[in-house]
Amino acid sequence: MKKMKASLILLIFVLSFSSFAPAEEGFRAVSNSVGMEMILLPAGQFTMGSLPGEKGRAHDEFAHEVVISKPFYIASTEVTQRQWKEIMGFENCNFKGDDLPVEKVSWKQAMEFCRKLSEKENKNYTLPTEAQWEYACRGGSQDSFTGGFKLDETGWYFDNSENITHAIATKKANNWGLYDMHGNVAEWCLDNYVCDYPEDQVTDPAGPAEGKYKVFRGGAWSHFNRAARCGARSCAPASYQLKYVGFRITMQAE
Repeated sequence: MKKMKASLILLIFVLSFSSFAPAEEGFRAVSNSVGMEMILLPAGQFTMGSLPGEKGRAHDEFAHEVVISKPFYIASTEVTQRQWKEIMGFENCNFKGDDLPVEKVSWKQAMEFCRKLSEKENKNYTLPTEAQWEYACRGGSQDSFTGGFKLDETGWYFDNSENITHAIATKKANNWGLYDMHGNVAEWCLDNYVCDYPEDQVTDPAGPAEGKYKVFRGGAWSHFNRAARCGARSCAPASYQLKYVGFRITMQAE
């Protein structure tokens, strides 16, 4: 009986880690024409949403299994004002500084940035899907905050930001080398928002085809810690320019 209980405990332990794959080994990065470091994340499977009992959990965070079927590149940092101006030729940010994350850009403007950068480099850039974003944010962890780190170690939010944005990559990266996935500015995702997640396992979800609101993730300098959790979700109309929302980009792996 004791051996059976020990085996069961071992099985549960293994399964709790098997929903995240693969490990960090073998990740590689490339730099693009505007100086972004694009990190290649492998295909894998993870639990999207938050588990019952997580502090700050909201009703739209139902935990479900998601398969990311293809590797993809994602920027290690949020798009900066310098990078934005180099591609778009203007900026309208609330806070000013070349190394600060761009903000007050709408979802539509973020997609236009991706289009212009794709045309410039003959690559396929876009916003991450909500599933890709959370997969990247978690970095192989099921904790509320990436890697089990304290939020103050990895993100600028209401308690430590002094009500301003901060230069990118000044906090600790997550286990997959990504900075500012929590706080600084929230980040637009590709998806239209839908409140109810699926109950069954899904592969490469991209949200509903139509919707009034676009998803943004990660929380911001002005938000409390619960909005910065890996599983926390927010949304706004695609045309809104919010002083706490910016974005990071993905690139299709060849």
